[in-house]
Amino acid sequence: MPLKFVRNDITKMECDAIVNAANNSLLGGGGVDGAIHAAAGPELLEECRTLGGCDTGKAKITKGYRLPAKYVIHTVGPVWRDGRHGEPELLHSCYRESLALAKEYGCESVAFPLISAGVYGYPKDQALKVAVDEISDFLLKNDMTAYIVIYGRAEFNIGKKLISDIEEYIDECYIKEHPDQRVQQSYAAGIAASAPLPPKQEKKKRGIFGRKAKDRAEAAYSQMPEEEMFYELSIPENAPAAGGSLDDALKNIDESFSQMLLRKIDEKGMTDAECYKKANIDRKLFSKIRSDVNYRPSKPTAIAFAIALELPMRELQDMLMKAGYALSHSSKFDIIIEYFVKNGRYDIFEINEALFAFDQVLL
Repeated sequence: MPLKFVRNDITKMECDAIVNAANNSLLGGGGVDGAIHAAAGPELLEECRTLGGCDTGKAKITKGYRLPAKYVIHTVGPVWRDGRHGEPELLHSCYRESLALAKEYGCESVAFPLISAGVYGYPKDQALKVAVDEISDFLLKNDMTAYIVIYGRAEFNIGKKLISDIEEYIDECYIKEHPDQRVQQSYAAGIAASAPLPPKQEKKKRGIFGRKAKDRAEAAYSQMPEEEMFYELSIPENAPAAGGSLDDALKNIDESFSQMLLRKIDEKGMTDAECYKKANIDRKLFSKIRSDVNYRPSKPTAIAFAIALELPMRELQDMLMKAGYALSHSSKFDIIIEYFVKNGRYDIFEINEALFAFDQVLL
């Protein structure tokens, strides 16, 4: 994944460069700046004394010294006043200048804090948007892995309205007491109702899987929206009739995930690079998928490609099925994905911000 959100101490990031949210003197300070200087040792301060400070919106590079990172890129973010004194432009410049230095020095990985979002008072949701916009634009044209490092949950805020909307959607989809209760009851009740039980177990059947439970389960299942029901496997028209040989059945195997992905890329008029970069997928992983018709990706990877292709819900479910997965209302991760797709919001970085905020695996 070229852009990753991680919760960590930036001084412990093992990458080619970390970015320091410095002040104009470059001689250390509080917050991230002080922590980086403390971890790097006095040699960092000695080199910084030779740099002559740094203007707001600009960046300068030093060695990492005692840090796991090879370099420290120092950039000076703007102090927030009201957003009408050039703060957004200066913050965008911080990320552009830092990424340019990372590229110039041959870095393959770089880790950023949320610049200006601490004592400089830049609103965290706006600071995060600037970071994601600039880094993702850079990664569309360059091969590099970038991290946005969040030390504490208080630093992370994707916007109260979006969080509220997602929470409401999760509440609508989730079972109040147990997330998969309704689907399990529907499924279990159906099996229990049709399966003969020994006489001694008839009482149990009337209890957990009795008529009332069965009726409730069937009613709940009948009221599910179409997207929530189990999707029916499509059977090719030329599939052998029941009772045919296994060899005949295998000759009619369906399109694989890799084949569907490449077909959809062509149908959308995209290049391979446009697709895997928009999906936030590493080029090497895409090459594996392209070269192996039977490659089975992870579920987040399969969803990431569907998001990059902006597939509607049914096509997204179909692509997932090719990889052996499905979306379910028993999973908060799946519900969040469904929320964005149903609302036509296919920005993978925005989706990852939401997944991160809800402690879910990222795409």
